[in-house]
Formats: sequence, structure tokens, C-alpha cells
Amino acid sequence: MGTSAHSEQVLAPPPQTLCQHSLSLSPSSPSQSSVRVQAPAAWRGRTQCNLLPTIGVHGAGCPLHFNPAMIPEQRNHVATIENIPAEAINASPTLLHRIRKVFTRELLVSLALGQVLSLLICGIGLTSKYLVEDFHANTPVFQSFLNYILLFLVYTTTLAVRQGEENLLAILKRRWWKYMILGVIDIEANYLVIKAYQYTTLTSVQLLDCFVIPVVLLLSWFFLLVRYKALHFIGVGVCLLGMGCMVGADVLVGRHQGAGDNKLLGDLLVLAGATLYGISNVCEEFIVKNLSRVEFLGMIGLFGSFFSGIQLAIIEHKELLKVPWDWQIGLLYVGFSACMFGLYSFMPVVMKRSSATAVNLSLLTADIYSLFCGLFLFHYKFSGLYLLSFFTIILGLIFYSSTSTYVAQDPRVYKQFRNPAGPAVEIPNTGQLEPSVTYSSLGQETEEEAHVRVP
Repeated sequence: MGTSAHSEQVLAPPPQTLCQHSLSLSPSSPSQSSVRVQAPAAWRGRTQCNLLPTIGVHGAGCPLHFNPAMIPEQRNHVATIENIPAEAINASPTLLHRIRKVFTRELLVSLALGQVLSLLICGIGLTSKYLVEDFHANTPVFQSFLNYILLFLVYTTTLAVRQGEENLLAILKRRWWKYMILGVIDIEANYLVIKAYQYTTLTSVQLLDCFVIPVVLLLSWFFLLVRYKALHFIGVGVCLLGMGCMVGADVLVGRHQGAGDNKLLGDLLVLAGATLYGISNVCEEFIVKNLSRVEFLGMIGLFGSFFSGIQLAIIEHKELLKVPWDWQIGLLYVGFSACMFGLYSFMPVVMKRSSATAVNLSLLTADIYSLFCGLFLFHYKFSGLYLLSFFTIILGLIFYSSTSTYVAQDPRVYKQFRNPAGPAVEIPNTGQLEPSVTYSSLGQETEEEAHVRVP
């Protein structure tokens, strides 16, 4: 047996092809390659040959004396540089392919939906400006009260007629105090920012209102466990740069002039309102992604109309009596309420597709739309910086939306959330817990983006 050139271990074919005659073949030539057959344990007990079987026709058909030509060819072909077409080797992503990779359908749809929200805010600002400047109707609480009444009539009544766990009473039994706090936060956020215009300048309001963006980023990081990439922060920075460009244009054309009787108080009101806006938006994102859009709007309509009605009766009933009512004022109130109702109804749809941060970045263009309308309606002066700021904000939105965020779900944090009806489930201590990572994206992640582990 030592005269064989070399030996290999080969798994024999299935038992149904076993040879039925005695195994007494001998090797042909010591120079020929030999194969040692390792039979499975189930075959033991059969007559086996103690010799190395000869490679040749003598063992054809026998699992212990077989021809290696019977071994099937491997079906997994390895591609080499020789069999790859030349055009495939030299091909590289073209500029058109790169653009298509960035400007996906989901990205374009999300950008368009965000601009629809900006146009609705533009309508809200224009109607409010006409009410205050032309008709001296300074009634921000009453205007919000009309919106909450519409939400109540549409969404709260929808919850009232539902059955089961999504019924209005069932929701109130479980989470009434949470929605009550959220309703108060939403009311006061609107009131504080509108009130700030009486004490500070338009420029200060525009700049300080951007404070809502870092508030949303921080709250999303700590409470929604959202994790961002470098490109997200670049996009936010570019958007804020575009906003600063717009404020600079206001200063150059003289639009920064305005009321400034108590500028410090006005600035503090803007910061407080922006903080409350951030809290409301993060809560809204959590609810629409985990519970229901109708539930959120129905509860906001219920508690918003209740508390705004109380606030209206206390601090604004005298202003409401001074309004010179006619059909023009009525039409402006209707237009304001329609835009505000559309904003509240449509924002959860956009937020569910993207995030609270992306929505607030999209809303930065609302002031620019108002400026474009003011060029024709209020004879504002035009500056090329307005166009530059608009496209800068859009570029920042593209940067932010072109890559996905991801949510780090720590099992220790979500243990009770996953088992709300049962007892607390103790997670065995098997070492350091690593949170799972769930990607939240406008589209699917590309293959070259590595998955990230959160320590």
C-alpha cells in the first residue's frame, strides 16, 4: 500500500449502488493514483476490500471500487478575470447612475410632501397677517380654538364610533393624562410663538424659532433612541446656513424692522415656544409610528378644544369682542382654519414616512414662500439671497434624507413595552447586553453601508 502515489478521502455513493460480489480487486500499477474510500458507519459489517482500489474500469459501478470519472462536476463555477466580459470590467457608475441612486422615488416624494406642509404654513401666516394688520384682529387663541374644534368634529367623533381597544373611552382609560399634557403643550407652543411677535423683531423670531431643530434631535436621541450619521448633521448644518442666509437678506432689504418693545421677553417666549414645539413633535412621531394617526389627532382635538376654550374665555374674550365682524374677516378665519386643519391632518402622514427632524427642516422653507408671496401682496423688496437660501435649505434636506437613521432598541428599555399585559420578564444575565439595531429609512439600505452596533 505504500507504493501508491497519494491517497484521498472520498465519501462513497448511496447504499443502493453497493456491489454484491466479493471485493478482491488488486491495484494495477503502483504509479497510478489511488483513492481510499471511507464508508459510512451504516455500511460496516459488509465485506470490504483491504486493498487500495485501482482507478480504472475494474471498479466502475461499485462504491468501494469505482471510477473517479463517475464523480459529478462541481456546479459552482468561479468567475475569473479571463471569463468576465471586458465591458463589465471597465464599466464604472456613470453620473446618471449616481444621481438616480441619490434621488430615489421615496426621497422625492418626502421632499414634495414637506414642501406641501411649508405651503400650508405660508397660508397660515398670510391669513394671520391680514387679520392683524388690516382688520386689527389679534386673536391667536381663538384661531387655534377653531382648529381644535375641527379636529374634534372629525377625528374625536371617529374614535367615538370605533369598537374595541381603539374606542375613545378605551383610549381615555389607558392614556388620558398623557394626552391631556400633550394637548396643553401644543396649545401653549402656538400661543407663545405668536405672542412673541408683539415684543421682539421678526428677525429674532425667525432665528430663535430654529431652536426647535436641536430640541427635536436631542429628544429623538434620548427618548426615541434614534441614532444619526455624519451626513445627517451635515444636512442640518446646511439647512441652518440657508436659514441664516434668509435672515441676512431680511436685514439687507430692511425687513428686519418691527416691534421690539421688550426684546428679551420676546426672545424668551420664542425659545420656550420652540422647546414646546419640539416636545410635541417628538411625541407625535412616537404616537403615529407606534399607535395611530387618528388617535393622536382625536385626542389633540378633544383636549385642545377644551383647554384652548378655557384660555380663550380667560385672556382673550375682550379682544374677540373688538373684532369688526364682516364677510372678509369671516373668510380669513375660514382660510386660516382650513390651512391649520390641513397642516395638523397632513403632518402625521409625512412624519410617519420620515421623522420629526426631517419635517422641521422642511418647514424652514415656509418663510421663503411667505416672502415670495409678499413680493406681490405686500410689495416686499427682492434679494437674490432669498433664492440662494431656498436652494441651500433644499440641498440640506437632500443631504439629510439621502441616508437613513437607525433606532437602537435596548432590551432593558423595551422589556416592559413588549410585555404590557404580562408580568415583568427577567432577561437572564448572559453577559453584556448589546442593543439590537433597527434601520429607519426612506428606502432600503444600500449594501455598502455597514451595519452599526451601538455599544
